[in-house]
Amino acid sequence: MSDQAVAGNAGAITQLEIDQRVFAIYDEYCHGRIDRREFLARAAAVTAGGLAMANAMMPNYARAQTISFTDSRIKGQYVTYASPGGSSGQMRGYLVQPTGQGPFPAVLVIHENRGLNPYIEDVARRAAVEGFLALAPDGLYPLGGYPGNDDDGRALQAKLDQAKLRTDMLNGARFVKGHQLSNGKLGVTGFCWGGGTTNFLATALGGDMHAGAPYYGDAAATANVTKIKAPLLIHYAETDERINAQWSAFEAALKSAGVPYQMHMYPGTQHGFHNNSTPRYREDAAKQSWERTVAFFKKHLA
Repeated sequence: MSDQAVAGNAGAITQLEIDQRVFAIYDEYCHGRIDRREFLARAAAVTAGGLAMANAMMPNYARAQTISFTDSRIKGQYVTYASPGGSSGQMRGYLVQPTGQGPFPAVLVIHENRGLNPYIEDVARRAAVEGFLALAPDGLYPLGGYPGNDDDGRALQAKLDQAKLRTDMLNGARFVKGHQLSNGKLGVTGFCWGGGTTNFLATALGGDMHAGAPYYGDAAATANVTKIKAPLLIHYAETDERINAQWSAFEAALKSAGVPYQMHMYPGTQHGFHNNSTPRYREDAAKQSWERTVAFFKKHLA
């Protein structure tokens, strides 16, 4: 199977077999601009086989697990912590530590626009295997937590006060940075909504954040870019019109503010290419971008 196929699912529809128009409609769906019924209907109307393509794009989280919960190299647990100014004053997250005594560099892993799903939990385990103390907060905790499926998760996240939700992520960053197992150095990475929130936290934390690796996220507000003190490693998908349109102004602001940054645009990729639970996943780009992120964090958080 090619590196564009859905890993571990022989016979599945691959990225190359999905019409780009269906990808575009899926992007509207996964960002909450249309519901599941409209997504399926529009995909079926746009091309022959569109409905099958649309159904193949729904996440299969059994494929997302690359590091077992019981992997001997790590220890994971769910923790609660105070979140003043957030949605409820308290937050819950998935904390994963490498085996050993520490201290370890701290990394915050921020979910997409649908809560702490199994893919993001696996990313936290991947970070811990590399030697980081990783925390993946669940922004939906004040509403009962990730509900077990992305449709309901997306609807719940949209109901939250977005400023308070970002404050909950900010408090998660402070919690993991100040944890007894942390060495006091903080890196932040996130995907989609989490990528944009990574950029936001770079402005909100200033010198308290030491490295950021946003994946296909909204740019930081131009007026606040001068507050960024952390170097950034920015990952973009080639086919991601809405996010990529922000790059020119974001880059100009980063240059003007003297913020160290690297940007990588991954050829042949769609928004969400790192998420290995759907056909938007692109194995080569996901692997390369993650290796770059790990090396970047090891350089700046040691």
